[in-house]
Amino acid sequence: MARTFRRPRTAHPISELNVTNLIDLAFTLLIIFMIATPLIQQEQTIPVNLPTESTKSQQKPPSDTEFQAVSIDRSGNYYLGTRRVTLTELSSAFSAFSAKPKQPVIRIRADLTLQWQQVVRLMDEIKKHNLTRITFDTQSPQ
Repeated sequence: MARTFRRPRTAHPISELNVTNLIDLAFTLLIIFMIATPLIQQEQTIPVNLPTESTKSQQKPPSDTEFQAVSIDRSGNYYLGTRRVTLTELSSAFSAFSAKPKQPVIRIRADLTLQWQQVVRLMDEIKKHNLTRITFDTQSPQ
């Protein structure tokens, strides 16, 4: 009589949860947020003394609204986002913005002590490209 020394195979479900992939994903997202957070606040690095406004409740813009910030510092230098540009470079950027199907909102951040002629020159350039969605950034009174 022949004897078999094999064990019978039993198929049973694995009851342990492998969380290694979840930990890797969490650390990857943490690194992405740590890198992206300073880039979000980078616009505030241009020193502009904004005018103050009266405090009142304002409505929130829709979540799909795209904003493009144009800053003018105390000495009259133009910035698109955080990059210093000339007025002709702004003009070409505005023509690219006007070619989009949904035009962005142009946020004008002008220094309080700036001569208004610089702001008027910027507004003329915006009007030349038929960009109609404009806001002025102000600061809240302390």
